[in-house]
Amino acid sequence: MAAESQFSNPSAPDQPRQLHGAAWLLALVPLLLLGVILTYLALTGGGLTELSGPPVEQVVVQRVTLPEPGIIQLEIVNDGPQAVTIPQVQVDDAYFMFDADPSTTIPRLGRAIYTIYYPWVQDEAHAIKLLTSLGATFDAEVGVAVETPQISGNLFLQFGLIGLYVGIVPIFLGMLWYPFMRRLSVKAMNFVLALTIGLLVYLAVATWLDANEFAAELPVFWQGIPLVIFTALLTLGILLAIGSLRGGKETAPLGVSYRIAFGIGLHNLGEGLAIGAAFASGEAALGTFLILGFTLHNITEGVGIAAPIVRKNPGLKHFAFLILLAGGPAILGTWLGGFAFDPVLATIFLAVGIGAILQVIWEVGKLVSKDTQRLGEPIINWVNLGGLITGIALMYFTAFMVKF
Repeated sequence: MAAESQFSNPSAPDQPRQLHGAAWLLALVPLLLLGVILTYLALTGGGLTELSGPPVEQVVVQRVTLPEPGIIQLEIVNDGPQAVTIPQVQVDDAYFMFDADPSTTIPRLGRAIYTIYYPWVQDEAHAIKLLTSLGATFDAEVGVAVETPQISGNLFLQFGLIGLYVGIVPIFLGMLWYPFMRRLSVKAMNFVLALTIGLLVYLAVATWLDANEFAAELPVFWQGIPLVIFTALLTLGILLAIGSLRGGKETAPLGVSYRIAFGIGLHNLGEGLAIGAAFASGEAALGTFLILGFTLHNITEGVGIAAPIVRKNPGLKHFAFLILLAGGPAILGTWLGGFAFDPVLATIFLAVGIGAILQVIWEVGKLVSKDTQRLGEPIINWVNLGGLITGIALMYFTAFMVKF
């Protein structure tokens, strides 16, 4: 009777139940019915086949390369609702022979490589038009006809040196202010930490804009902007969840520096991609311009990485690792941008960078808050506000060298 009263009492706590085969079958019923409905809609067009009209065709030219003289290659992605057949190609308003791998018919979400036999002219622009079997046209262009770099030992080394100049060198130079910062007072160090937050806020915004720029080049089905937002939020959530495992303990200053370096590294990956892609597309003048600008722009990042560890010297080994973590991705980005640029991976990496930078802003903000309260001052004061504004201003005005 006691057991019966317990189950009949609505106020009794719920008892855990085990899921048996019948329960799993009940969970599958809605999915089976949904499959039946979707099959019906696919076969009948929802009963409105007489109003269906012509198929909707949509393709995206993901990449244009010039692997050798007389050859133009297009990477085409079908992001429309159904298969698309592209049987004809024009270059500069004339039809030319081509090969399609694997086929001229591209299934939904599929891709094909079109190799066009066209005697392109060095340093000139060429207009490309794809004609589908239903008469739709899609355009692409070669802005400046320059043979696409192929992987070689010499070019691999040259691109690596570019990434070194852009990523490693300026961060190393910025860290040379470390001995000076160790002699600053607590209030002055709060200014530097607030300056670090300003640097990171600017980097978060800049990385967001860069990620959106790459996302705009993606096929529609990737849903570029939502991909950036959700990847950044997921990264932020994962990093905050990992931080919660410390059980309320504060993050060690060295750990904060490593997180700053990680977030900056992902941002510098995007800079390397931009430089490598500029050289790969024949815009060498732009590439050189970006190298000079990013080198100046990134020197302040070394200050931000070193700021949390001024009270305790971690040793040269950790400084080397921090420089490599923050600057090394610029080398990787230059290689990827020059030899195998992929806008999908670029978008995802930069979105991860946004989440990582936001999490670091939170960590550095806690350091500033703790030190400010120790001094008996409000968190928002003229020193902290001045540091924040100075950090943003430094990044903003040095970015004049890389904006065009």
